Amino acid sequence: MRVAPVGGTAVQDHVALAEIELCGELIIAASAADEDRLSQESIDEVLKVAEERADASGY
Repeated sequence: MRVAPVGGTAVQDHVALAEIELCGELIIAASAADEDRLSQESIDEVLKVAEERADASGY
């Protein structure tokens, strides 16, 4: 059996960590929502889609 060495050798996948954070934010928003499902607009708001599009277009 192989065991990972102890002491700060963990590799971090920043993309995976960002995805986990976004999923967590969606879960929190869904649990706080009054409706059974989040609307597409609510999901876009949680994920800050409009902000990303504005940053990408330079406006």
